[in-house]
Amino acid sequence: MTATVGLLLAQLGTPESPSTGDVRRYLREFLSDPRVIDLPGPARWLFVNFVIARFRAPRSAQAYRAIWGPNGSPLRVHTDALGAELAKALGEGFRVEVGMRYGAPSIEHALERLVDSGARRIVVLALYPQHAESSRGSALAAVEAWQAKRAEAPELRILPPFFREEGFVNAVAAAARPVLAELRPDHVLMSYHSLPERHVLKADPSRERCLGRPDCCVQPGATDSCYRAQCFATSRAVALALGLAPERVSTSFQSRLGRARWIGPSTDDLLISLAGRGVRRLVVLCPSFVADCLETLEEIGIRGRARWNELHGQAFALAPCVNATAPFVDFVAAEVRKAAG
Repeated sequence: MTATVGLLLAQLGTPESPSTGDVRRYLREFLSDPRVIDLPGPARWLFVNFVIARFRAPRSAQAYRAIWGPNGSPLRVHTDALGAELAKALGEGFRVEVGMRYGAPSIEHALERLVDSGARRIVVLALYPQHAESSRGSALAAVEAWQAKRAEAPELRILPPFFREEGFVNAVAAAARPVLAELRPDHVLMSYHSLPERHVLKADPSRERCLGRPDCCVQPGATDSCYRAQCFATSRAVALALGLAPERVSTSFQSRLGRARWIGPSTDDLLISLAGRGVRRLVVLCPSFVADCLETLEEIGIRGRARWNELHGQAFALAPCVNATAPFVDFVAAEVRKAAG
């Protein structure tokens, strides 16, 4: 069937298998991206090939094996399911393809499939609610690189970050409600992927506001360019949608790598702080991820739970990501139709 409009779902990517070899290849591609590790080329090459490949890959492979399902990587399974549900929701005249920034199927491959289907216009949704150059920025750069290589390319329409869009916020809240109702937590922690501080400092056009004061992320205009401010905005919107009092909600940042200064507060440190404040029943949401993956299922769901138990917490639960849930599908489909019009 010929498509008039193509939809590219741009996702991070995943190893082909949880074997050490496949994980090592994936990490080499992922972490060699200068937008991810913004060290000078030679220093980045040495770090990736002599530190990451040798020491981190075996540990990461073990972590992947802990969450790998019968159908493969959870991130791939959930993203493919989202694509399938969107194809049904959008209906005739639309073609949906998933493209991975690292690994297969690549963004370039997905775009070529959309062109081959006859799409004359392509809507691009990078599956990152908040904008960071190391994630959403890198995915869009891959789209632009593909477009630049083509003598004739379909019109591209890029959907903006959706960190506080009502449809996304409501989808996060809907996924969390059953977990909150069952556990009845003392506190809710919203944990986001962290970034090196230098990444958010580069994103501050004033070079004065970012990280220069405790309330920098709530200053006027902060969410225009700052990933950290966008994360805090997501937390406020989700807490409001769930009817949670501000004192019952915290925001933290996970998944640090290397010795650089990373934005905080760190999730590990906040778990200790919450336990010290007497919190015993904790639910964690991960609203910087739309699909459950290594960082949610293993880092929070397994290691975070174990750490909470060590801290004598009584109950711990990880709320699922929006994945391919109906509220998220409806939100994305509506945004795609508006962009395609």
